[in-house]
Amino acid sequence: MLARILGEQEVSAGYFVDIGAHHPVRFSNTYYFYRRGWRGINVDALPGTKKLFQRMRPRDITIECGVGSCEGVLKYFLFNEPALNTFSEQEAKKKEHRPYRIVNTLQIPVVTLKQILDEYLPGGTKIDFLTIDAEGFDHEIISSNDWSLYRPRVVLVELLNTDMQNLAMHPTAQILYRHNYRAMSKTLNTYFFVANEAFPQGV
Repeated sequence: MLARILGEQEVSAGYFVDIGAHHPVRFSNTYYFYRRGWRGINVDALPGTKKLFQRMRPRDITIECGVGSCEGVLKYFLFNEPALNTFSEQEAKKKEHRPYRIVNTLQIPVVTLKQILDEYLPGGTKIDFLTIDAEGFDHEIISSNDWSLYRPRVVLVELLNTDMQNLAMHPTAQILYRHNYRAMSKTLNTYFFVANEAFPQGV
């Protein structure tokens, strides 16, 4: 779906930012593009993530930390299924039912999305897409970007328990609307927002 939005002629080269990257291949929104020559920035809070990405995706920049609304340290909930790991205590409690359980908590350093892009985005690089899969922590991440400086053409964000009829009321979607993005499509939990200036005639 993302390749269709971006245009097949552009799938051979580009730049992505993946927040909550989880794994180089498993459940990855970026691996398809990496295999076609793309590169980007991967961010995940789970200790050991960076080493795995460096081995399997050496073209990428990988950062091992959390992303939140401000710099600091937050409690990170680790599950027996790492794809469910989250900084959201509310979401962690919702997901803790068989067969999933919290196996540990860690205190993890957290920075803003703007800080990451200020430091790691190569100069002059345009972000083709930003993907966020943070298990209920999406609002904190979205609100931590400087949308006047960093405007991905497409933003993919997992908005749990949100259907199309209620999307306009979701605080994360409202931030994107205010910054001139519009909802283009969705999968089960992931919404695709496009920058108005990048797709003035639609897709």
